[in-house]
Order: sequence, then C-alpha cells, then structure tokens
Amino acid sequence: MAIITLTTDLGSKDFYQAALKGSILSIFTDASIVDITHEVPSFNISYAAFVLKNAYPYFPKGTVHLIGIDSVFSESTKYVAMKYNEHYFVGADNGIFSLLFDGDPEEMVELNIMQDLKYLHFPLVDVFVKAAVHLSKSGKLKDIGIPLESIEERMLLNPVLEQDTIRGSVIYIDTFSNVITNITKELFTRVQRNRDFTLHFKRSETITQLSWHYNEVPEGEKLCLFGISNHLEIAINKGKASGLLGLHLGDIVRIEFHQ
Repeated sequence: MAIITLTTDLGSKDFYQAALKGSILSIFTDASIVDITHEVPSFNISYAAFVLKNAYPYFPKGTVHLIGIDSVFSESTKYVAMKYNEHYFVGADNGIFSLLFDGDPEEMVELNIMQDLKYLHFPLVDVFVKAAVHLSKSGKLKDIGIPLESIEERMLLNPVLEQDTIRGSVIYIDTFSNVITNITKELFTRVQRNRDFTLHFKRSETITQLSWHYNEVPEGEKLCLFGISNHLEIAINKGKASGLLGLHLGDIVRIEFHQ
C-alpha cells in the first residue's frame, strides 16, 4: 500500500486541500492519502515540524510525507526530497527539515521536476505531488533531482539552564488546550536528579508533582506530565488549560529544583 501523508497550512475552509488531494489521485488513483494536519498556523514552520516529528514514526517504513508549509515560489528557496529513518519527505527547503530530523538524512536531492506555469503559485499540486507519487511508487530520489549536500538550518528556542532551574517556553497547544513546552523528559530527568521541584508559570500558578495520567487529579484541577511527545505538558483534567491558565505560545515556564 502506497501511503502519502499531508501536513499543510491550507486549512479546511477553501478548495486548496481538495485540489491537492485531487492532484495526487489524478496521477495515482491507488494512493492512500492520510491527513496529518491542515491546521498549521500560516507559515509556522516550527509548529508543523513538531506535529510531523511526533506523527511520522507511527507510519510504515517507506511512507511519503508531503509538507506544504511556506512553499510558494521564491528564488532563494529550493524544493527538495529526502530519505530519513526509512521515510521519504517532500517540501520546501525553508528550515523545516533541520527541525524535523535529529540526524542527517540518508539521501537528499534538489528537485528538478519542471513546473507547469499554470501552477506557478501552487507548487504543491504540481512539483510536490509529482515527487511524492514518484517516491510512493518506489521510484528513486536520483531520478527526480540532483544530489544536495546540505539543507537550510533553523534553530529552535531551547530551554535555558540556570543552576537548579530550567527556564522553558510554550511551543504547542493541542486541540484539548493542553499546553506543551520545549522541556523534554530527558532534560528534566537529567537536571532533577530525584529532587523535588516547583513548576512556575503565569498568574503565580505552581505545580509540585508529575502525574502519569490526566485523570490523576480531580476534574478541573491542573497537573503536569510528560505526554506522548515526551515534552512537559501543563493540563487541566477535563478542562482547557491554555485559556483557563492564560498560557499561550511563547510564554515562559520555570522549573526550580530543591531538596
């Protein structure tokens, strides 16, 4: 089964998403198309990278992931395809791949597929679709592009360590309004060293213990835990943490460790 996933900022209101899927099916009727999300905030590369990075490992090896974020024509931006962790990725070389991967791709090319002028402002339905279909049919990367030595680098805002303190920030808010930070479980464990902690955030709110499940506290109470992404989350049991706690993208959270 040939699987092509879609991660875009096209939304669901307009015809763009349908046009993208129709373009794939027009040249490969047997393709299995899976939406990862089309609700990425416009041009938000780091948001898209977080979603796709946490989703793609659950797909079978050989899956092709088409990324449509900030992909409009630009003389300074290349269209690329690459293989990483036995998956294939197609998108614009705008920095997203440096956020998506933890190591170097196994193979990567700059696409040399000729673009149809009528799709000049919508390369997703032309260049990207042709590349994704080619790869989903077990085609070779070398047949659709020229070897690429490096990709555009983009840096994430990393947590800051200050003696017995981790200062992090909110990087994602999910559908349930759970607040996800850039503090990973690995970093927390390494700095904690089995000590007690206090998590501080807006409105002088604090949390002093980790939970394993969202329902470990009474309904309406706040908690923190490491979710499926292995990033520290702030949540409210059956409540909307982001709105109720006043936490938004980019807001600072602080963890203080003590004996």
